[in-house]
Amino acid sequence: MTQHHTLLIVGGGAAGVSVANNMRRVNSDIDIAIIEPSEKHYYQAAFTIIGGGESTLAKHTRNEADLIHPSIKWIKNYADTFQPEVNTVTLKNGEVISYDYLVVCPGFKMDWDKIAGLKETLNRNGVSSNYSPETVEYTWECIKNLQSGRALFTMPAMPIKCAGAPQKIMYMAADRFRKKGLKDKVSVEFFNVGGAMFGIPFFAKPLAKIVESYGIKTHFGHNLIAIDGENKTATFEVIDSAGNKTQVVEKFDMIHVTPPQSAPEFLKHSPLANADGRTDVHPNTLQHNKYPNVFGLGDAASTTNAKTAAAVRKQVPVVVDNILHLMKAEALSPKYDGYGSCPLVTSLNTVMLAEFSYDGKITPSFPFLDPRVPRWIWWIGKTIGFPWMYWDLMIRGIRFDIPHKASYAKKFVDND
Repeated sequence: MTQHHTLLIVGGGAAGVSVANNMRRVNSDIDIAIIEPSEKHYYQAAFTIIGGGESTLAKHTRNEADLIHPSIKWIKNYADTFQPEVNTVTLKNGEVISYDYLVVCPGFKMDWDKIAGLKETLNRNGVSSNYSPETVEYTWECIKNLQSGRALFTMPAMPIKCAGAPQKIMYMAADRFRKKGLKDKVSVEFFNVGGAMFGIPFFAKPLAKIVESYGIKTHFGHNLIAIDGENKTATFEVIDSAGNKTQVVEKFDMIHVTPPQSAPEFLKHSPLANADGRTDVHPNTLQHNKYPNVFGLGDAASTTNAKTAAAVRKQVPVVVDNILHLMKAEALSPKYDGYGSCPLVTSLNTVMLAEFSYDGKITPSFPFLDPRVPRWIWWIGKTIGFPWMYWDLMIRGIRFDIPHKASYAKKFVDND
């Protein structure tokens, strides 16, 4: 044993840095450490507008060292195994770190290998993806240079980071093609393993109308399983209503791939994981269901909320406060209601702000605005306001809350 910390955090992304900095603001004395190998930190919510040609990767990139409070120890290494029975984490280099309290938030990994041929052709041959900082800028190259042919956009099985992102980039591309007079020359097509444009019918209906307005062709029940970049073909497994599976091969001129996603291997095969490989936590307190001094949040938590930065913003104070409650032998607060927000970019200047909690409850923060209507004001939020909230408030550990309530949506749901 070479190190011990009162609070040890695995993962230095949006969740991990926010928890660490927020805890430091609430408690100036507690000993905190973060295990995170990456030196760069990305505002991933901006990847859609970067791939859509409306921003740059450099604008949404920071040095990890500049975000972590100087009193917090940064362990620049990979977590390898968890030993929760003895309160330790082992690093890739063999070093063992012990803790009193553990927060697990390593995010999702991209399962590129689950699509045969993808890694070999990604970032060339018209094969793009907004789901990595190494590939997001090539999406814009593909959209910018396409003059005719088929532009395919894929959606894998859930869960994934921001379930709306696979179609956001599609709408931006479709709007770009329309503005360039290419609507009749470029066929925009959506291949979704699911059966609807969105998992919540309240938002799926208006999105279907947007799809129709662009002339986008939809293919439901289609799961991308292979890509041949040289020959520009994509193979999909098609599942019909009876559960029968067949394969179809589709030609493309460009394709935006959303890869399958899952928890990192070191979490997936650990004692902390549930059957799906994610941190097994209580949906409201975010405390581990077996190990009381362990908490989980973010993408790799077992909660069924939308995996977005907006969800993390709501989860962070719940985790921080409940660790402090546990230290004082007080009852934990079950305050997290599954809130998530998905700013659905529907054109090059409009966004539909979808907000919802567990069980698909519509929970808007702005009761005077119909959340199904795409608005320019939310485009300003997406491109200016939300990035500012992320970098200057949430990541810095500053708490801010915009109340959301299911009751706010009643008049819209009743008229649906």
